[in-house]
Amino acid sequence: MKQFTSVSDVTDLSAFVEQAIRLKADPFAFSGLGRNKTLGLIFLNPSLRTRLSTQKAAANLGMHVMVMNIDKEGWALEMKDHAIMNGSTVEHIRDAAAVIGKYCDIVGLRSFPGLKNREEDYSEEILKKFIRYVNVPVISLESATLHPLQSFADLISIEENRKSKKPKVVLTWAPHIKPLPQAVANSFAEWMTKAEMNLVITHPKGYDLDTKYTGNAAVSYKQEEALKDADFVYVKNWSSYFDYGKILSAGKGWMLTNKKLEQTNRAKVMHCLPVRRGLELSHEILDGKQSLVLQQAENRVYAAQTVLKTLLENLSSKK
Repeated sequence: MKQFTSVSDVTDLSAFVEQAIRLKADPFAFSGLGRNKTLGLIFLNPSLRTRLSTQKAAANLGMHVMVMNIDKEGWALEMKDHAIMNGSTVEHIRDAAAVIGKYCDIVGLRSFPGLKNREEDYSEEILKKFIRYVNVPVISLESATLHPLQSFADLISIEENRKSKKPKVVLTWAPHIKPLPQAVANSFAEWMTKAEMNLVITHPKGYDLDTKYTGNAAVSYKQEEALKDADFVYVKNWSSYFDYGKILSAGKGWMLTNKKLEQTNRAKVMHCLPVRRGLELSHEILDGKQSLVLQQAENRVYAAQTVLKTLLENLSSKK
């Protein structure tokens, strides 16, 4: 694995999950692997779990970590090639990424979409240009379209809790007060499809995701129908993909409650966090026995550690 930006970078998904579970049981088994190696974490957008879990994962492997909130601490970046930089931008991404690559052995990058121009966001210009110029392995800490570290942790959590070979997993849209990216939903659908889960996606009309990521997943506009006999329910808001970046519905009646869970197979409930309590998801579920949200957050460490371990081993093999 040369980089980690989507599930497509993983050759053997089952083995990858098994490796993460082994690392969780013995986090310091490879504590010398990252000695004298530096991980750079570059954030263009806020983070809590992604930042802390990846730092802890790197520490477990003996790596040194440098963190930069480049949107607040760095120069304004220019993205366009051959730009005459006589405006508000100060440094070109070509130069910034190349310099970061000189200081770090592996780099993680987080960059959210603008949700104004779908073609621009889905081109993944920032991530692709960063990869092109940094010249070291890159880990996506969430991009405009995908959040692979989150989805990997989600799959680990499902593996730890599933009771059947092919559980029914429901991804349900939830209400929110502002438009959010499709990245988590896209990524979750992509990982569940590759893991061959029985995936059903439910949302109000107008919130269909790009079929590039959802594949052959069933889609229902009736939440209660979709929830029937579910083993896992993943709750997440996203804005419209086709009417790009728009909120099309207030989402009345779409918040998941214990009453709705009665239709499921005693389903475990998942959310990537942060969550707006009482809007996206009820307090009773979040604080109840069926909630996996804290387990998912814990597994972010071992998802990141598995990715870092794999990249470090690849670097060592090149010597």
